[in-house]
Amino acid sequence: MFNIQSLASDLQKDLQHKIDTKTKPIGALGTLESIALQIGSIQNTVSPKITKPTIIVFAGDHGIAKKGEVNPYPQEVTTQMVYNFLQGGAAINVFCKQNDINLAIVDAGVAHDFKNITGLIHAKIALGTHNYQEQPAMSIMECQQAIKSGSDICLKQYSQGCNTIAFGEMGIGNTSSASLLMASYTQIPIEECVGAGTGLPSNAIAIKQHILSTVLSKYKTKDPLEILATFGGYEIAMITGAILKAAELRMTIIIDGFIVTAALLAAQAINPLVLEYCIFAHTSGEQGHQKMLAYLQKEPLLNLGLRLGEGTGAAIAFPIVIAATSFLNNMASFEEAGVTDKK
Repeated sequence: MFNIQSLASDLQKDLQHKIDTKTKPIGALGTLESIALQIGSIQNTVSPKITKPTIIVFAGDHGIAKKGEVNPYPQEVTTQMVYNFLQGGAAINVFCKQNDINLAIVDAGVAHDFKNITGLIHAKIALGTHNYQEQPAMSIMECQQAIKSGSDICLKQYSQGCNTIAFGEMGIGNTSSASLLMASYTQIPIEECVGAGTGLPSNAIAIKQHILSTVLSKYKTKDPLEILATFGGYEIAMITGAILKAAELRMTIIIDGFIVTAALLAAQAINPLVLEYCIFAHTSGEQGHQKMLAYLQKEPLLNLGLRLGEGTGAAIAFPIVIAATSFLNNMASFEEAGVTDKK
């Protein structure tokens, strides 16, 4: 479905030499050095640059949220937050403006008619998913449509000059969806995948665990696409497609928190090579996210206790990514600076 290439190449030796001969001890810039090596490998150059960095926030509603059993906030908050994004009032707006990141908002499947409101990318598949307590969240065809829509939206950003991209999400109830996806793709017990979401107290978390455990036992599929269709949201499926397309286009992908990493689990189940293109922004305060990262054997850049979503962790981590390319391109080598290298 997606033609993703491995980053292994002879160029990595040249990149590592350039990194090692900067005016510093070898390895002294720590994680910045590994990021520089990765981005240079992605762009296939020893002088990589970040151009038109973009965060795309996908919004969608979930059938299970209508009952309010697993979500402290009512479903209409998804709609209200999309309007907030468009008006510039959310955290993601603040952090994108601060770090000069382009922000795009997508209606992937919100249970509301936004009509032709400007500033919104209209990609709605349906007015929210079905309740997976009763039936799969979406059909295979709907899931494939969502993946293609996410892919197309990513391609458009690429065609406009973006080479570094991150994804955010908004959807009341989507931590439940992410927990089910996590349990299905990783085989980690569902109880270890479920957290507080947008602020459930401990007794409500126990109820949420029981509900999702019952849901998980209802379905036995192991096919990656069918898992995504059964438990996913339209926003999660679109992020999955966007991640896969970004890797195919050799873009650098900054992975946000719990929900986006659930979409990445789906993407890597479809094509494992996608992981080579990903930089992990942060560890979420949602307990399942830490286990996701351990499963993927990835170290995040930050640990700030964030559990907001929207792509906020990715936005905050962007300056670190830029710093990695900045030192690689602008820092003098020992030879250029006339500084004696170690023998």
